[in-house]
Formats: sequence, structure tokens, C-alpha cells
Amino acid sequence: MKNFKKTFVKIYSTERGILLIMILNLVLSIVLFAFSLTRLNPNAAVVKIGYGDIGGYRDGTWADMLVFPLLAILFGILHSLLALKIFQKRGGGMTKFFLIITTVLILGSFLVLVRLLGEG
Repeated sequence: MKNFKKTFVKIYSTERGILLIMILNLVLSIVLFAFSLTRLNPNAAVVKIGYGDIGGYRDGTWADMLVFPLLAILFGILHSLLALKIFQKRGGGMTKFFLIITTVLILGSFLVLVRLLGEG
């Protein structure tokens, strides 16, 4: 844990771009978490939970939609810790790449959630 603190201080003092992307990822994951929790509908008997090219939309229960808040927690906390570890091992370039991919994954999860809610 001491190494993570030292690494975070180093990122704060030298790599402001990485810090801004980490903050962006945290904010986006909080938005995804809040949006996905407010859109859960436990009263619904059937919810659209996925899309397949051949079969169209798949039905399931509202509990299957709990994957989106879990993804938000994963992207917000675990990916930030992984970014610190990557910065220790590989440096700033690989860390920026990892954080940009994480941002794309968060936005993709948000897009999928919105599309599934629109069909349900």
C-alpha cells in the first residue's frame, strides 16, 4: 500500500495527464454506478438483458442487470489500482493507454445499458 501512495504522489507531481484521466474514469464510473442503480426495476417480471445478432434481444430478470453496477465498481476502483501498478512497472505511456481503454469500456457499458433500457 505504501508503494501505491508513493506512485500516486509521483503521478500527481509529474504526470498530470494520467491523473486527469484517472479522475475522469472515477467520475464516469460513479455516474454509471448511480445511473445503473436508479434504473434497476425489481418490479418488472421480464427485462431485456442482452442482444444477439441472430436471436435479437434476450429476456431475463432484473437481477441480471446488477452486472452494470458491478462493472462500475470494477472500472472505478480496481482499474485505478491496476493503473498505479502499470505505472510502476511500465511507465506513463502504457498507463495512459490502459486508462483510455478503461474510459472506452465505461462509455461502452453506459451505451449498452441505455440501449437495453430503451428496448425494455
